[in-house]
Amino acid sequence: MSVLVDVWSDFVCPFCFLIVPGLEELQRDYDISIRWRAFLLRPPGTPSISNKRRAMIEAERKHVGQLAYTRYGLELNPGPIGINTLNAHIAVKYAEAHTKGNSFHFAVMRAFWQEARSIDDKEVLKGIAAQIGISGEDIATAWKDSTFTSAVGADINLASTYGIHNVPTLLFDKKYMVIGAQPYQVLKRVMDKVLKEESSNPIENPGGVIK
Repeated sequence: MSVLVDVWSDFVCPFCFLIVPGLEELQRDYDISIRWRAFLLRPPGTPSISNKRRAMIEAERKHVGQLAYTRYGLELNPGPIGINTLNAHIAVKYAEAHTKGNSFHFAVMRAFWQEARSIDDKEVLKGIAAQIGISGEDIATAWKDSTFTSAVGADINLASTYGIHNVPTLLFDKKYMVIGAQPYQVLKRVMDKVLKEESSNPIENPGGVIK
């Protein structure tokens, strides 16, 4: 049986990048469907980052870089601090509508965290789209279509309904919530629990939370 995994994340969140290899491994080992949910750490209009906050972000990136290398052998080369990711999230919604949501999301994550690309730039996003088989001209229509912007807003509102304030947050089968960049073994344990249950009828509120 295919298990739906909703994932709230933002591209500039280092721990959201750290969950990507675990999700890819989960896809190889189980029949899952990932549904990316938008979360904006820096919504439009957010004030500029202070020097103190910038120093904290740089220290956090260093820590995550060590985890990425230890867990997965990945080296980080992150993009600029303080960018707005709304356009990237809107583009993901377009890619999802054309069955390429996962490929595009993973590609944008890697472009930011391993290629230091500025993913607030629409031309950069067009180039990433082209890499996965979506023309830049086609994906540019997403930024003119309120449908995709509304879909981003719906994700953010749903996060509020579930009481989600931190990312990454994963919701397995609309029942079990996993918070933070948990290692693959934790994701596997949750999947095994879901698969062992006699019934997978969705419920409104998560039945369990793992932090």
